[in-house]
Amino acid sequence: MAQTQTRIQSAPRIPAVFALLLAALFLAAAPLRAEPLTLSLTDITDWKAVYGTVEARDRVPARARLGGILVTLSVAEGDMVTEGQDLGLVTDDKLALQSDALAAQRTALAAQLANAQTDLARGEDLLASGTTTAQRVDALRTAVDVLKGQIASLDAQAQVIDQQVAEGRILAPVSGRVLDVPASRGEVVQPGEPVAVIGGGGTFLRISVPERHATSLVEGDPIEIAAEDATLTGTLSRVYPLIENGRVTADVEITDLPDRFVGARLLVRLPIGTRPALLIPASALTTRAGLDFVALVQPEGPSLRTIVPGERLTLNGTPMVEVLSGLAPGDAILTEVPATAGASHD
Repeated sequence: MAQTQTRIQSAPRIPAVFALLLAALFLAAAPLRAEPLTLSLTDITDWKAVYGTVEARDRVPARARLGGILVTLSVAEGDMVTEGQDLGLVTDDKLALQSDALAAQRTALAAQLANAQTDLARGEDLLASGTTTAQRVDALRTAVDVLKGQIASLDAQAQVIDQQVAEGRILAPVSGRVLDVPASRGEVVQPGEPVAVIGGGGTFLRISVPERHATSLVEGDPIEIAAEDATLTGTLSRVYPLIENGRVTADVEITDLPDRFVGARLLVRLPIGTRPALLIPASALTTRAGLDFVALVQPEGPSLRTIVPGERLTLNGTPMVEVLSGLAPGDAILTEVPATAGASHD
């Protein structure tokens, strides 16, 4: 009876042992699921981080064409304006006085002209009746022509005054954003003095690179820019030949470059050359106890090898990690580290 009870109590242990055997077989088979990869050197691009400055393509000052008092100023820094938009008004009280003086002179000359035309008509009647001479009539006709010329001259001077008054309007030379307003309302301005500075024509990025990298800058190369909340891609559009203070200036064309802050500094990554590197997939790397390991394929089975990782990059859409030490070209690794692999101490 006791033996029967012992057999009944030991029966449930069989499934547990069977489960352990299955788990061991599963762990033993796990390394086979990871694909082996034979390492080789790959040429990668070396990037240099520099800061670039956002610049307006056209920075045009809106200048006062008339000297006087700035009575109206309708823009401030940051405003968007269109070409030909009124930005302010400059007035000169002397122009109004000159216009009144010309109007008075024209009125006087008009009265003299009317009198001269009457004398001319009377002289022509007398000449027809033989009472006066032709010389006298010619003199009267000349006086009429002189007065007409003087009135035309006054009209031209009045048009000049009107044009000067019209030039008191300060117009936006281009469409864009107002970058600076150096003048204030009520200020006395001189002809040609800038009242506002407009940044138009879009924006670009200007960079300054040490001259030792000048030969590696090629127009058309792709450039990576770290913007406010995204990474933008641009093209190196122009490399200036003049080197100043040991630095080369270049321009980068970028689509949808933010123009809210002209003069803002953005981090730029420039390609300065290529070099061979040993790359492994990021999935093949694991970290344990502060050390980085990969599963090295060996005849007796995969084992963990400590490595020193370097730069992380993306190659053809796959996250990769550069290996600085611990592996060599020709080594075979697993693209995924199995849980059963042990650490190598080679």
